[in-house]
This record gives sequence, C-alpha cells and structure tokens, in this order.
Amino acid sequence: MGAISLRLPNSIHSRVKNLAKYDGVSVNQFITVALTEKLSVMNAEEYFEEKAKRGSREKYDLILSKVSKRKPLEYDKK
Repeated sequence: MGAISLRLPNSIHSRVKNLAKYDGVSVNQFITVALTEKLSVMNAEEYFEEKAKRGSREKYDLILSKVSKRKPLEYDKK
C-alpha cells in the first residue's frame, strides 16, 4: 500500500473531518473513497468517449427505424 502526504487548506480539512465523522469512517478512508469515486468517473468518461467513436449516425438511424411508431404511454409523458 502506498502513502501520500497531503496538505489541505484548513477549510477543506475541517469539512473532510466533519463528513468523515458523519459517515462513521476515518479521514483516510473518506479520502480514499472520494478519490476512488473520482477515478471511476474519469474511467467512465474514457469508456464512453471510446464507445462514441465507434458509433455513427447511420447505426443510430437504423436502430431508431426499428422502433414501432406509437404514442408514448401516459407515464412516459411526465
């Protein structure tokens, strides 16, 4: 396991301490989870960017052409 020495502004450190206490976890665990969430978002962005490169308007139109032409159900209008 790696170690990082991190300097935070007092205002952020105070908020992290309070949020970690509220969540019932250590500051270290809170920061680890927050960083993991950020990495997950960034990985998802990369995944969807790569997937979007493989898409095309023609494929999109082909898929939509297979959808039946009917009015949306009442609960879908909301």
